[in-house]
Amino acid sequence: MFFRMYMSDDNKPIGWWLKQVDRLLEESFAGALAAEGVDRRQWQLLNAVAADGSADVLTPFLPEQADRDRAISALVGRGWVERRGDELALTAAGSSLRARLTVLVAAQRRRTTDGISDAEYVATVDVLKRMAGNLATR
Repeated sequence: MFFRMYMSDDNKPIGWWLKQVDRLLEESFAGALAAEGVDRRQWQLLNAVAADGSADVLTPFLPEQADRDRAISALVGRGWVERRGDELALTAAGSSLRARLTVLVAAQRRRTTDGISDAEYVATVDVLKRMAGNLATR
């Protein structure tokens, strides 16, 4: 009886909600970015290159060197990124694409946080960060 009550539609555990939000975030961002022919990983990589032209900034997104090389080659192949020695830089087309994507992503973020105050958002992120820390240290 307790489990059934606990798992009712209005009282699911945090793990269920985390997976639900993650799935919906992936779907909504994929839909928003698809209009520009970009996936979420490419959006993240474009931002990483714009922030710091070193390929090292891609490591959090793609820990394996071979995966980074493939991702970079794909961006270079589409004319969005160019190699400048050991550095990477957005091309004019890459900068233009990133500007358009920034507008789309900002709209998705507003949609995601609609009806949530800044304080609620900050508190939620803080709680999730602490939960992740708790689980990582045990």
